[in-house]
Amino acid sequence: MTRLGHLFLRKQSDILNIYFTAGYPSLNDTVPIMLALQDAGVDIIELGMPYSDPLADGPIIQQSSMQALANGMTIEKLMSQLKDFRQQISLPLILMGYMNPVIQYGFDRFCSDAAAAGVDGLILPDLPEFEFENMYGSMLTQAGLDFIFLVTPETSEERIRKLDALSSGFLYAVSSSSTTGTDKDMEEVGRYLERLKAMQLHNPVMAGFGIRDKHTFESACKHANGAIIGSAFVRALEGSPNPGETATAFIKTLKTPS
Repeated sequence: MTRLGHLFLRKQSDILNIYFTAGYPSLNDTVPIMLALQDAGVDIIELGMPYSDPLADGPIIQQSSMQALANGMTIEKLMSQLKDFRQQISLPLILMGYMNPVIQYGFDRFCSDAAAAGVDGLILPDLPEFEFENMYGSMLTQAGLDFIFLVTPETSEERIRKLDALSSGFLYAVSSSSTTGTDKDMEEVGRYLERLKAMQLHNPVMAGFGIRDKHTFESACKHANGAIIGSAFVRALEGSPNPGETATAFIKTLKTPS
């Protein structure tokens, strides 16, 4: 069983997944931030691979990607940074990015290198299901990597079930068809997540996009196994002189009893 599988078997609710961009705010901050997140009690780390044209990302994450690229972050550099991270970090690690740089790196090589480093899964929003089924899915399976598909409120029930069948690890429930970092009507999001719950899907469901603080995290967790916070955390890291301390303080705001 994968690390994600063990996590969802052990803990089925209130699962906290934190996203941030590799190489941001400074090139060598990646692993120190991951360590701080682990120590603060995060359940899953989602590491963004910076790309110049991130279709699903809002302005905050786009800016962090531009800064990370300017800092010199590449997939090669990221693999180097992750080479020994499993000596210190036991949390599930997911890489999130886009097809173009992964294909340039070499998809099979990417899967092999990521698995060798200790990465657990992959999110590529612009990988179509047809190409996944007929070309790339076998490489991911051979490397032992989970692959997470995204669904939105506009996704049909038939397609949701298809993407759930193709996914492993969890299913990423995007709260709307807009980009990351925008405010969402949490009551409307709740109805959408309840619809997914009623479908009794194969995978656990994690909610993302618009989850930014303790209130929105807890609201999403009422209807899903957990939630993903990205833009709000990346914003907190901006200009931080000590990203590790910033990460600790941010997670504390989510876990402090009301």
